[in-house]
Amino acid sequence: MNLSPTPVAILTPADRLPHPGHARGDGLVAIGGDLSVERLLEGYRTGLFPWSADPVTWWSPDPRGVLGIGSIHVSRSLARTLRRAPFEVTFDRDFPAVIEACASVSRAGGSATWISPKLRAAYERLARGGHAHSVECWQEGRLVGGVYGVAIGGLFAGESMFHRADDASKVALVHLNRHLAQRGFTLFDCQMVTPVTRALGALEIPRSEYLLRLAAAVDQPDRW
Repeated sequence: MNLSPTPVAILTPADRLPHPGHARGDGLVAIGGDLSVERLLEGYRTGLFPWSADPVTWWSPDPRGVLGIGSIHVSRSLARTLRRAPFEVTFDRDFPAVIEACASVSRAGGSATWISPKLRAAYERLARGGHAHSVECWQEGRLVGGVYGVAIGGLFAGESMFHRADDASKVALVHLNRHLAQRGFTLFDCQMVTPVTRALGALEIPRSEYLLRLAAAVDQPDRW
């Protein structure tokens, strides 16, 4: 990996987060600080998110992945699944179960999940404060898919999703996207484009464009 020589900020709990423009070539901006509710909200408002807890690392990739709100691409097979409605879809019914399931998903190459117990606890605190939300897909009373993320103003920052039944995570994402459109959200951040999100219409935009859109989104009233 080719990295720029940009130094990475080392933070104490009292330090403010740096501007995302100080990111290293791989997107790493800072190491340290904490995972308090206030710190996490500061990060999302300024375009940063954590990817680890020991130590805490703060990231701002360039380009940034975004999903169009109200314009998600639904394939023919996914449309058939949506018409069949095999899942009961709920919002915020069981945030802890969704993030726990996301943390247990096997990663490519057998690597450990980035959602450590400390990160899970931090996002559960956000959820209890009404800042983080989940969408669940249930089948015969069993949680089989879901997605979670952070909402601030007109921003929804998607964090992770999982499935234990075919199309369950995609169905959750479609329902989430429709909810964001109905509530007037203006920015759906998916951090980095993956094959799954690309198939749903995710695009990459420059960090500079993302930050302009972010500033307008977080300046809006809370829309969840």
